[in-house]
Amino acid sequence: MTSSSLATDQRLRIGPIALDVPVVLAPMAGITNTAFRRLCREYGAGLYVSEMITSRALVERTPASMRLIKHHESETPRSIQLYGVDPKTVSEAVKFLVAEDRADHIDLNFGCPVPKVTRKGGGSALPWKQDLFKAIVEGAVKAAGDIPLTVKMRKGIDADHLTFLDAARTAEDAGVAAIALHGRTANEFYSGHADWSAIAELKQAITSVPVLGNGDIWSAEDAIRMVRETGCDGVVVGRGCLGRPWLFGDLAAAFRAEQGEISTEAAEAAIAKPPLGFVMQAMRRHTELLVEFFDGEEDRACRDIRKHVAWYFKGYGVGGDTRRSLAAVESLEQMDEIFATMDGSMPYPGEGAEGQRGRAGSPKRVVLPDRWLESRTSDGIDFAELAEAERDDSGG
Repeated sequence: MTSSSLATDQRLRIGPIALDVPVVLAPMAGITNTAFRRLCREYGAGLYVSEMITSRALVERTPASMRLIKHHESETPRSIQLYGVDPKTVSEAVKFLVAEDRADHIDLNFGCPVPKVTRKGGGSALPWKQDLFKAIVEGAVKAAGDIPLTVKMRKGIDADHLTFLDAARTAEDAGVAAIALHGRTANEFYSGHADWSAIAELKQAITSVPVLGNGDIWSAEDAIRMVRETGCDGVVVGRGCLGRPWLFGDLAAAFRAEQGEISTEAAEAAIAKPPLGFVMQAMRRHTELLVEFFDGEEDRACRDIRKHVAWYFKGYGVGGDTRRSLAAVESLEQMDEIFATMDGSMPYPGEGAEGQRGRAGSPKRVVLPDRWLESRTSDGIDFAELAEAERDDSGG
């Protein structure tokens, strides 16, 4: 790290919320529930956002959606991400969160690339319809009142259908508190490399609210480099923290050094290089928090933690039989028995544990509603059909 490039008193402000470090946990379906958010918070600082929740399910108060918006008393500020395709439903969902005092920050998702969302015009497909995007954001900002409302988006549908600059200007005019950009188009999914130059371009275009950068932040060093290269006001971290919740501690140290609050040497010393025993403790703590999240249903919590096993032990010399046993674990007692056979003193494997996490995939055609790209307006859209995009509890 080089000398500080951020002003000492410069904190990321999202409306009335001032963050000690300019770091946001990205919403990830099936991942960023209360348990994972609490775990990440225990290691670091920042804003920790819920899974993406469909507006209609929330308006209808489905049991699953009500679980997804639940926050532990230790979670402050409380952040919830919504998505939807109907301005009225999105506004109603925001009003519900405000009236019930369920959130201190609300984010709208316009970046999800998964087919079940885009085929109904949601997520990263929606900003193409400029009037629809404007109606949703303006209505949501109005419904949010004093609660800061932000938007997260991608560059566009593909290289020939970019939307981020137009959409960001519309959102800025509507009164959002911040704008986050993932430097990929929808058709890129998570493949290749994020285009940080688009984040820099957006930062130049948007001057009245913070611009946050997202994409390919695998380490604290990446986060600092993104801020320096793009001028963005903060970073949004997604796949980089999978199986590595202590990344938020690394990020906090790096940004505090950048802000002149601690020395570069102290920040470098704080970067986690955990032995295997540390990783096992983190995974067990994660499972304990999942048990609490699932109201004491230990078997359900263990089923949920299984998908995290490969991420937690990425790069470590843990044998296939042990990994398979953990990926089928049924109780905390069984987990402890498996951990007892493992060498907790095994050192951090370095490069093998670093870099990309999660599936990158390859570019693919974006699934869109029929004739979606023929016009930038929503004239002729069958909203009854698009509303099916909001039938699930979680959009991811």
